[in-house]
Amino acid sequence: MERKTKPYFYVLLCCDGSFYGGYTVDLKRRLREHNEGRGAKYTRTRTPVRLLYYREYETKSDAMKAEYAFKQLTRREKERFLEKAGVDLAAAGKFSG
Repeated sequence: MERKTKPYFYVLLCCDGSFYGGYTVDLKRRLREHNEGRGAKYTRTRTPVRLLYYREYETKSDAMKAEYAFKQLTRREKERFLEKAGVDLAAAGKFSG
């Protein structure tokens, strides 16, 4: 029986305090790649990163649409999105790796 993986949209907090939104089907692997400097070009110089948020989607297209929409937001809008999703940004801002 073939195992189906679900696509995820995720948001990382980079060590410089910036946010990065991405898409993956394997959150653990992708987070490891980012922290090893093998992730997205954006995160390579902003490690370590920490996972703040993720959501599972039914289709790759839906997850990629969520990623695109997040990347179009201003910094303040990204903060509101995360706060509305239950992320404690005050605690997350105390980055220790």
